Amino acid sequence: MDKPVRRVAIFALLLFFGLMAQVNYVQGSQAEDLRTDEHNARQYADVFNSPRGQISAGGEVLVASEDTGKDNPKYGRTYKDGPVFAPVTGYFNGNATQVERAYNSLLGGKDKRITQQHWFDTFIGKKADGANLELTIDPDAQRTAYEQLKAKTTQGRRGAAVVIDVKTGALKVAASWPSFDPNEVAPQTGEKGVKRLEELNKGRGVQRPLVDNALSQTFPPGSSFKIIMATLGMDVLNLNGSSTVDTGQLILPESGKELPDSHDGGNCAQSAPLSGAFIESCNSSFGRMALQLGIQQMHDGTFNKFGFGTRTELEPDMFAAKSAVPVSFTGADGKTIQTGKDGTARSGIGQENVQTTPLQMAMAAAAVANDGVIMKPFVVSKVRTKDQNEVYNADPTEFKKAMPKGDARQIADWMRKVVQEGTATNLRGDNIAGKTGTAEQGEGIPNARWFVGFGPSDGDPKYAFAVMSEGPGAGADGAGPIAAAIMAKVLKK
Repeated sequence: MDKPVRRVAIFALLLFFGLMAQVNYVQGSQAEDLRTDEHNARQYADVFNSPRGQISAGGEVLVASEDTGKDNPKYGRTYKDGPVFAPVTGYFNGNATQVERAYNSLLGGKDKRITQQHWFDTFIGKKADGANLELTIDPDAQRTAYEQLKAKTTQGRRGAAVVIDVKTGALKVAASWPSFDPNEVAPQTGEKGVKRLEELNKGRGVQRPLVDNALSQTFPPGSSFKIIMATLGMDVLNLNGSSTVDTGQLILPESGKELPDSHDGGNCAQSAPLSGAFIESCNSSFGRMALQLGIQQMHDGTFNKFGFGTRTELEPDMFAAKSAVPVSFTGADGKTIQTGKDGTARSGIGQENVQTTPLQMAMAAAAVANDGVIMKPFVVSKVRTKDQNEVYNADPTEFKKAMPKGDARQIADWMRKVVQEGTATNLRGDNIAGKTGTAEQGEGIPNARWFVGFGPSDGDPKYAFAVMSEGPGAGADGAGPIAAAIMAKVLKK
């Protein structure tokens, strides 16, 4: 070969390799950016043309793709026991919620962690398979929670349950009643699914099935909030379990009305140690504690120690609702009103404008059970590609140091005594400890009934929980047995 021809051949070869490198860079490294660019209409056209990854928990496949036998959508989405797991899985129909949304690019096979591993497939135009997710949820306990909430929540009202591993932050249960069936709005349902989604979005009364009650809705916590108030009292007011507190009648300073206790005897008679006031849930002592602290210190303390006032992120773009102890609120006329002294006292017993998610209260119980430390909650433990390469593994991290170890252990002992001799003696023998709560929600509206605690109670606590159901009566009967049934399943593992 003469020199000019050889030079042309070498140059042509360099151009070829340069083109290959550029195509590899564009289709591999830039694939996700190009796919999600707002000017790329193709991303909306081909979203149903390839199967999404599976979502599993406890060895069960909960969510999978199916070939519909049609051109559009080519693949649908199926949800096992859809209403049971919907608060965690969410739904997918082009749009997505919860885990389906948080890991959308991985489930859809579009994430860089997949496309860069399979760059040659991308280069030749072969679509990557979606990755599979493994959840932290305990399927049996989740089913028990759903059925218990369904059976024991007043018709037309709401209920929720959360269980969290105190050492890691892994959610074992996040159940809601009412719920919805993601199968009814999956891609294969077409226009019928679109209409069903509109119906679900409207809801009925206070029920909003698309807004789960475990993570995404707030309720007044009632006396379960005394777990947090005890923490603030010990920290700011230098109280301890032996500190004598006034448990006599409390007349509210602005209205002159009484802040009533559930009973006037025992520790709630005139004075008692703080531990006794907690165990028998004396409103008067915790109302006085709130007045001593003031609403601003309560607001700041719950924010700094427990994460109130911010939306807790469980997974990327998957947030829990914001819990709050408001310093002010908006009146009916649209004007800002400061929380007064009466409101401050009522806030001390989890009433007035205090609002929390069941997740937040489970995190408070987790702090007690874990020597004062709250771990960041999460629901996805692992992500693997179809060929079993691990692209994500959850790394437990500390969320907040809510209280010193000594304070946590004192409160844990009080919560054990709540069951042994206090307001939840109906739960003796169930190997759980906790704090009852009964929040009034207004004339003609059922109570928000709570039981918040941990288990096992007779050894090193492993799990914390919060259960809320709306109905008549108190937390011990309206939420306690639900918590006991759920924890019996969790503690079997």
